[in-house]
Amino acid sequence: MAASFLSKLSREGGRCLLGGLFSSSSTPLRLTHVGTCDNLISQQRTFIQMRTKLNVVDNSGAKQVMCIQALKGKKGARLGDIIVASVKEARPGGKVKKGDVVRAVVVRAAMQRGRCDGSEVKFDDNAVVILNKQGEPVGTRVFGPVPHELRKKKQLKILTMAEHLA
Repeated sequence: MAASFLSKLSREGGRCLLGGLFSSSSTPLRLTHVGTCDNLISQQRTFIQMRTKLNVVDNSGAKQVMCIQALKGKKGARLGDIIVASVKEARPGGKVKKGDVVRAVVVRAAMQRGRCDGSEVKFDDNAVVILNKQGEPVGTRVFGPVPHELRKKKQLKILTMAEHLA
């Protein structure tokens, strides 16, 4: 009952819910501010863009990075794209330190991507693998699933180090 009541709320503030059957001075059901819950029900998944925080899924020493710039495309990065990122959290004694500016390849993205066979792949989080200047991974292991779309993006080294492919 409450859900159907909320879905029928008027968008205009101060309007009577019963369609004007009561006068404005005698109605107990008067709304002053009404908002819709559409944003809470379905969250829009977008590109990985500037200031997006991403998890690091290799053993390079970084835990979390923030995207500075997507190197391909105006909107942002998708699966397999390379980004420039700043390390926000790092493990002590790792190869990468906090504050370093690094390049990374996106291996998991929350935005869905269509495949050739008509299926779609999307992940629960955004994750990257850190690369060096030559484009090779800094770490020696990659944790979690990695999509096979990286094969088209010439990231075969990451595919061979991955635990399992999605």
